Amino acid sequence: MVQGKFGKRAVMSASVLALVVASVPALAAQAQATETVAGNATRHTPGDGLPQPDLDALHQVFTQVMAGGAPGVMTRIDGDSGETVHRETAGVADRSDGQAMNTDARFRIGSITKSFSTVVLLQLVQEGKVALDTSVDTYLPGLLSDRTITVRHLLTHRSGLWDYTNDMFADTVPGFEAVRNKVFTYQELVKLSLAHPATAEPGAAYQYSNTNFVVVGALIEKITGQPVRTEYEQRIIDPLNLTSTVYVHPSATIPGGHINGYLTPDEAGAPLVDSTEQTLSWAQSAGAMVSNPRDLNRFFSALMGGRLLSAGMLTEMLTMTPSDGTGTRFYGLGLRQRVLSCGISVYGHTGTVQGYYSYVFTTRDGLRSVTSMANTSNNGNVNTILGNTLEAAFCGKAPAPKTPAAQAPSAQRSPTATPSAPFYEDIAPNVARR
Repeated sequence: MVQGKFGKRAVMSASVLALVVASVPALAAQAQATETVAGNATRHTPGDGLPQPDLDALHQVFTQVMAGGAPGVMTRIDGDSGETVHRETAGVADRSDGQAMNTDARFRIGSITKSFSTVVLLQLVQEGKVALDTSVDTYLPGLLSDRTITVRHLLTHRSGLWDYTNDMFADTVPGFEAVRNKVFTYQELVKLSLAHPATAEPGAAYQYSNTNFVVVGALIEKITGQPVRTEYEQRIIDPLNLTSTVYVHPSATIPGGHINGYLTPDEAGAPLVDSTEQTLSWAQSAGAMVSNPRDLNRFFSALMGGRLLSAGMLTEMLTMTPSDGTGTRFYGLGLRQRVLSCGISVYGHTGTVQGYYSYVFTTRDGLRSVTSMANTSNNGNVNTILGNTLEAAFCGKAPAPKTPAAQAPSAQRSPTATPSAPFYEDIAPNVARR
C-alpha cells in the first residue's frame, strides 16, 4: 500500500500509477492488485453488486473523527471472495512514537466478542447440549436468583440482569484504573450484578447488559468443560484461519503489532489516558477478544454465508427486535442489525472498550463487510461519527440534492457532533456521559 499524508489525497490515474510502479520495483506486486491509490488508502473495484463506496464521504468522516479527538481511525472494506475493496487510515496507532494507523494491526474489539460467544453457544445448541428456551438454572444451578431467565434471554439482552459495569465505571478513568490489573471470576461479576434488583421481568424488554454475556461464558465453560479460549479457537478461529484473533484474558498485553487505545477522561480538557494494557477481566466473554479488520470481516462474512451455523440456527440468530425507537436498529441473538439510509440492512456488532470504538457489519449474503475503528472511547461524538463509515461503505454516493437549498448528502451522513447531548456506551450503558 502506497501511503501519503492524509488530507492531501491525490487519485492517480492508471498511467501515472504504472510510472510509479516502473520506477519503484518493490511496489510492483502490490500495485498489480490495486486500481487506484490515494493518500493512506488502497482500493479495488467491488464485485458484490453493491454501489461503489463513497470515498469522499468516508474521507469526511475521517476528518471529523480526528477533529473530534481520536488519535487515529481506519476502515477496511472487503468484498466477495474476500478481496479488499478499500482500506484507509488516518492518524496514529501510538501517540508516543507517532506510529501510523495500520489496518493489519490488532486492537481490542470489546463487545464484538459477544457475537463470537453467541456462535459458540449456538453451535452447542445445534449439538443438543443446551436449549435456547431452557432456564439457565438448569445448567448453572444457583448462579442466578431468577430461575425463569432462559438462555435466549441472555443472548437477546432481555434477562433483566443489572449491568455491573454501571457501578464499576460510573467514573470513567478512576473506575478503569481500579480494575485494569484485576482478575475476576464469572461468579464474582455475576454477584456484583445481583446486588441490584432486576431491571425488568425476563423477556419483557431489551436492556443491554454485559452481565448477560458473562453468564454466556460461564455456560460455555460448564457445558464443554473447556475454557472459552479453547472453544473460540476450535470452533471459529482455527477453522476460519483468523490469524490475528486472540482471546487474551487474563493477560494485560496485546501480542504482536497492535494499536494503542486512549481513554477520554470525564473532565473536559483532561489528557487522554493510554488504556492499552489491561486484563479486561471485567468483561471476559462479553468483550475481551483482540482482532484486526481482516479477521473481523472474514468472521462476519462466514457467519452470514452459513459457514458457522446451520440455516435454521442462523435464522434464530437473525430474529430481530428493536433496540431503540429509531426503527433502524435491532438486536437478535448476539447480533445487531442496522437499516441504512439507502434501505440496505447490515448485520454485525459494535465494540466499545476503554480506548477503542469499533464497528463491524456485513450484508445479509456476507459479500461486503466493513470494519471501522477509532482508538479512543468515552467520546460520544467520535462514536456517532464513526458509524457513518457504514453509510459511505454500503450505500455509495447519494443522489445529488434536487434543489440548491437541499442539504448535501455527505453532510447528512456525517452529522456535526453535539457535545452537550448525553450519550450512552456499551460500558456502563445506564450511565449518561457528556
